[in-house]
Amino acid sequence: MRQKITKILSIILPLAVGVFLIIYTCNKLTPAQLTRVGHDFRTANYGYVALALFAGITGFWARAYRWKYTLQHMGYTAPFYIRFTAVCITYVMNMLIPRSGEVARAGIISRYSDVPFDKSLGTIISERVVDLILLIVCTGLTIALKFGELKDYLVTVPYEKLLLYGSIAMVVGIAGLLYFIYGKATWLQKIKGKISGITEGALSVFKMPNKWPFLILSVYIWCTYVLMFYISIFAIPQTAGLSFGTVLVAFVVGSLAITFTNGGVGSFPLAVANVLTAYNIPFESGTAFGWIVWGSQTLLTIILGTFSFLGLSLFYRKK
Repeated sequence: MRQKITKILSIILPLAVGVFLIIYTCNKLTPAQLTRVGHDFRTANYGYVALALFAGITGFWARAYRWKYTLQHMGYTAPFYIRFTAVCITYVMNMLIPRSGEVARAGIISRYSDVPFDKSLGTIISERVVDLILLIVCTGLTIALKFGELKDYLVTVPYEKLLLYGSIAMVVGIAGLLYFIYGKATWLQKIKGKISGITEGALSVFKMPNKWPFLILSVYIWCTYVLMFYISIFAIPQTAGLSFGTVLVAFVVGSLAITFTNGGVGSFPLAVANVLTAYNIPFESGTAFGWIVWGSQTLLTIILGTFSFLGLSLFYRKK
């Protein structure tokens, strides 16, 4: 019962936060500003939005193609169609239930291509490790480009509290790690067995012979993320003149905001709008821009995910 309640809350709470942020944004805007947001939506150049979405589709393709390298290194293969549909379904599942997409993706490849679930999940984790590294690199590049504007904020960070919380987290983490290593409980041994398979998949990226094509595709995937965001600024006149450095700042903040709600609903447009106000973009124009970017990418995700579900059910009925 408690587990069911936890699962329900994990879905409802982020969605509730997203709805709250939407209401908060609407209340923050005056009637005149709301009218301006509607005007920006109606007059936006959606040709640029379509071009941005095309770049996004190539990113989906690259992620599906990249997956074959870690699978091959572990001795498994899967048709490109299965890999592509699994990737598309991952994004839809993450929108519905946060952090469920990777598990669903591993389950799909396991069912339709007979790849062991723990091995498949390990390859996905290895991708996420590389993606996290690239996000850190992108964040670092953004800070380097905009350090002059960020340094005044950085000096206000409460380092004493950060050090205290970090020390507590370190102590708890070390205690948990020691228990995991030396614990003899039956349930712990089962978890260790599963983690062993996951770890093998996660480390496969650094050992496989095709690691360079894998890494090149990883960089390309993140380039498509940034490119989608950058191309979209030309859809609205007010954002068309933004510098690439400013776009990077908004992109990084928006990427982090996505983690707070289901698929970034409410949080992504608000975060982007607030960042852009620091660069003399009216809040209403930043809001319209954020919703255009979020809405178009969400629509693309839903369309690709829906067709992927239907395609699997039609072409692989026996599975």
